[in-house]
Amino acid sequence: MAKVEEKKCSEECKCKEHDNVNKECHCKDKKKEVHRDKKLKEEVERLKKENLDALEKVKYAQAELINYRKRKDEEVSNYKKFCNQDLIMELIPIVDNFERAIKLDDNDLTDELSKFLDGFKMMYANLSEVLKKFGVEEINNIGKPFNSNEEEALMTDNIPDMDDDVVTEVLLKGYKLNGRVIRPASVKVNKKEGEINNE
Repeated sequence: MAKVEEKKCSEECKCKEHDNVNKECHCKDKKKEVHRDKKLKEEVERLKKENLDALEKVKYAQAELINYRKRKDEEVSNYKKFCNQDLIMELIPIVDNFERAIKLDDNDLTDELSKFLDGFKMMYANLSEVLKKFGVEEINNIGKPFNSNEEEALMTDNIPDMDDDVVTEVLLKGYKLNGRVIRPASVKVNKKEGEINNE
């Protein structure tokens, strides 16, 4: 009888590990254990994948933060460099007027007017120094090739012994603020044929 039960248990469990005395099959427990181990491995793999995904997200967020910080630093730097641009643009016409007044002294003037213009020259010099201190520089390319990024050609000259597209005279000064053109210079350009080349 025990042999029949052993065979039956063996068929059910497909293993020979059973208790002949209690007539119980132990391989079901092993199957449960194998199934539990498989589930644990799957869970470990899932957690590993989740961990890798989380690490990737953290790295991406860190890179985004670094890029954001760089953009903000650049914006702040540009703001600091050009925050005075509106004020400087208002001051430039005043500088132009000072220069026009000072040029009057080139003519034969009375001593009284010359003394008056000396005060203008001092104020002009002070104002020019303040503008330089804040990064303003004149665009002066006389004798150099015409540069359409910094200049506007309003008139032409016809000087035979000078190359084409060379600036011969500045009609209205141009200015840069920390390397950025804020007002292009109005210039006269040499053109043997009399045409302006606005590249």
